[in-house]
Amino acid sequence: MPRTIAIIGAGPSGLAAARAFDKAGIHYVGFESADDVGGLWNIDNPRSTMYESAHLISSRTTTEFRELPMQTTADYPSHRELKKYFRAYSDRFDLGEKFLFNTTVERLEPTDDHGWELTSVTAGQEPRTERFDGVVLANGTLAHPSIPQFDGEFFGEIIHSSQYKKATMFAGKRVLVVGAGNSGCDIAVDAVHHADSIDLSVRRGYYFVPRYLFGKPADTLNQGRPLPARLKQFVDTRVLRAFTGDPVKFGFPKPDYRIYESHPIVNTLVLGHLGQGDLRVVPAPEHLNGSTVHFTDGTEADYDLIVLATGYSLAYPFVGREYLNWSSGAPELYLNIFPPSFNGLYVMGMIEASGIGWQGRYEQAELLAAYLVAEEESPSAAERFRASAAKPWPDVTGGYKYLALERMSYYVNKDAYRRLLRRLRATLTRKAHS
Repeated sequence: MPRTIAIIGAGPSGLAAARAFDKAGIHYVGFESADDVGGLWNIDNPRSTMYESAHLISSRTTTEFRELPMQTTADYPSHRELKKYFRAYSDRFDLGEKFLFNTTVERLEPTDDHGWELTSVTAGQEPRTERFDGVVLANGTLAHPSIPQFDGEFFGEIIHSSQYKKATMFAGKRVLVVGAGNSGCDIAVDAVHHADSIDLSVRRGYYFVPRYLFGKPADTLNQGRPLPARLKQFVDTRVLRAFTGDPVKFGFPKPDYRIYESHPIVNTLVLGHLGQGDLRVVPAPEHLNGSTVHFTDGTEADYDLIVLATGYSLAYPFVGREYLNWSSGAPELYLNIFPPSFNGLYVMGMIEASGIGWQGRYEQAELLAAYLVAEEESPSAAERFRASAAKPWPDVTGGYKYLALERMSYYVNKDAYRRLLRRLRATLTRKAHS
């Protein structure tokens, strides 16, 4: 029997793995809990954290797969267009034929012969267990809500942003959004058109990047010619100040870090609404008491609804953490893909980087495919690749000093990371065919 790899998830990373495996001649079987491809971009997927107003925050041309440009003129397409795009990508390369849809993976266990037993359940059927030679975990990074705990009791409603779908839910309510990341700002902007009042709770300062600079999508400027980190931070900070002003004047704290050391907020509409008095910035909650939220600066206010836009935690619930070299908030993986033990588990999509797009995830999959081919055709090249994981790992920060936060633990610089992926893949490919 040919060696077979399982792919868990048919979102962007799972589809990227499937496409790279097909091109490399690697046999795989895919598992997807929803009834279609697209992952979180498929709002009909029960696990999707998408909301009706969601659009890309990176522009179309920096995000799409190179093999299949998006058939839209929108620079920042909506989730509806993206769902169609992933269906078109799957259909174009016949990827869906090898996926089992409406199928949830329940458990992964290592076998005595260095494989993995995968137990899955398809809707309406009994669980089944199959053996695979390797497993790709591509079930996404934005599905397991991170929910903070507050002292006291709140008499109103508390939801996580993952539960938010339509802005009409805010009608007539006093709303507090906790967290001013991209989702938090999107939700606050949606809420101002329906809520009686809307407050945005923040703990630190942010940098706000407009979608357009000089008439072009902001992330398309200076493509292919990355500036050194400190120079880019110096230049872009001053450009943003000219275009968006100083967020401190709108009530935000001053950032205690340089731009790009945390993910910037691609939403300047929130600044406009702050300027119009449609919403206000408040500090972090300290404790709750009935309908009242008491803040860290001693102020208080009453609310009917609290929306926790507090992000997500990584979750691979079907496999023991010891198999993924888990440390604190995230697995410690070589190149964010390979457990150092090279135990036959591989992770796709466990990267965050401004502008890396789905092509960057496809390049991850290309490297993995090259490694799997080398295992068969050039064992010595594969062994040298594994040995490199025992050495100090390459620096993929690009010179940026990312914040020491759980959500930043798998952050990379897109240019440094993609250069490294391409270099290592070329090395594996040359040796496999020499």
